[in-house]
Amino acid sequence: MHRVWAIIERDLRRFRRSPVLVIVSIIMPLVQLVVLGYAFGGKIKNLRVGFVDEDKGVPAVKVREMCQAVAANAATFDTISYSDKATALHDLRNGKINGVLNIPPQFSRKVLAGANPRIALAEDTTDQFSASALEGSLDSMLVAYNAPAVNPRETADVSLSVVEVYPYVPYIQFLLPGTIVLSIFVSAMIGGGIIFIDDKARGLHEGYLVTPIRKFELILGFTLAGAAKAIIAGIVLITVGSLIAGIPDPLNPLRMVKMLLLVVATSMALISMMFLIMVRVSDPLVPRAIFGMLNTVLYFPSGAVYPTQSFPAWMKAIAYVDPFTYAVDGFKELILKNTGLMAIRIDLAFLTVFSLLSLGLATLLFRRTL
Repeated sequence: MHRVWAIIERDLRRFRRSPVLVIVSIIMPLVQLVVLGYAFGGKIKNLRVGFVDEDKGVPAVKVREMCQAVAANAATFDTISYSDKATALHDLRNGKINGVLNIPPQFSRKVLAGANPRIALAEDTTDQFSASALEGSLDSMLVAYNAPAVNPRETADVSLSVVEVYPYVPYIQFLLPGTIVLSIFVSAMIGGGIIFIDDKARGLHEGYLVTPIRKFELILGFTLAGAAKAIIAGIVLITVGSLIAGIPDPLNPLRMVKMLLLVVATSMALISMMFLIMVRVSDPLVPRAIFGMLNTVLYFPSGAVYPTQSFPAWMKAIAYVDPFTYAVDGFKELILKNTGLMAIRIDLAFLTVFSLLSLGLATLLFRRTL
């Protein structure tokens, strides 16, 4: 262990002289958390809908008034009056508005006669998020429009009673577990990949090869040194990210201890994975070329941004063997649900076994030659 500790001490001393590395590994995920959390987390608002009334009757006026109520309260969309449908559709195609709500002629007559009245909605389907939000808002509005003036005391209609097991989770909080893992991964890329290859390119790696240190001790020393840096980044992200995202009781000591255990397991898994990938690489350009692709392949299929249940089969297969998946799931359990270690035992077991396998394979592939 003296030889292993010598490697760890040397790597951490060099790391202390270059604090920019840890700052980058922390700041970049925090920026992503804030930008993505607020860019995608909020409800879609302030859509522009062209309103064309070809009927002019009282029921059509009621539709307009309900649209104005939506604009004043939920603010999902606001209406812009048009005198004719052609002009409104022209503006829709040119991107000036997001949809056109058309009240057709004879609408009021059909409403009074109970003859299946219809309202036309033309929408810009190139933006599915806005289109879905617009449809959902108008559907809810028409449900209220069709409701009877006086509701009966008893009804045969089936209704749904929703019980929320956990409080409402904003998207920025949903994104936090993945951001923590991303920060650890950035540290793993730097400490377990770029620095290791740069040492080879500068000839520093040759000094280790003339010592009696064994291959496993060398790999273990590099892994523990890289894991120490990744753990620092993970702890900072847990603390600062929880405060930014508004996690309830973010500094709870028991929760912090549980998350520290998961940070250690995640750091070891990702660092050992990076050494396994880089153990036979000598060209310093290779890690820089593959890290962007590796980040995409590991981060997005993990469920950090979107639930994995909606993935196609081939992406689910990636998620099944992706260490990101288990780390993200563990942090979601601890941060969003405040569960115990039993809830993340499978995640911890996978990350531990993954670390041991990666260390073993990296040791077998490591060459004590130039």
